[in-house]
Amino acid sequence: MIEQNNLDPKIVDAVIYNYKKWIVETTPDILYAQFSTALATAGYTVLNHIAHHFPVKGYTCLWLLAESHLAIHTFPEKGKSYIELSGCNQEMNSTFERLVDQMYPEKL
Repeated sequence: MIEQNNLDPKIVDAVIYNYKKWIVETTPDILYAQFSTALATAGYTVLNHIAHHFPVKGYTCLWLLAESHLAIHTFPEKGKSYIELSGCNQEMNSTFERLVDQMYPEKL
């Protein structure tokens, strides 16, 4: 049973759906805006967001979701970022995947 931040308690299966992809964007502000919107559009409940800017290069951020988490790690020197979503709702994960694939159709 999950009970967080006044959410209704829910019984969920012990299943995690995973989506990962390399994308060409590395700008932190753009990534934050795009992926916050994608999470909201897919129906995720964001509980928290944390980010770290590395002194030389790079950025890592994490959205803590009621349904699990999304992490992004940038590699500006390589011109790409790694995203990984783990969630317990297959429909939300599928919607998120479609949104990201529309924004970033290229295969890296």
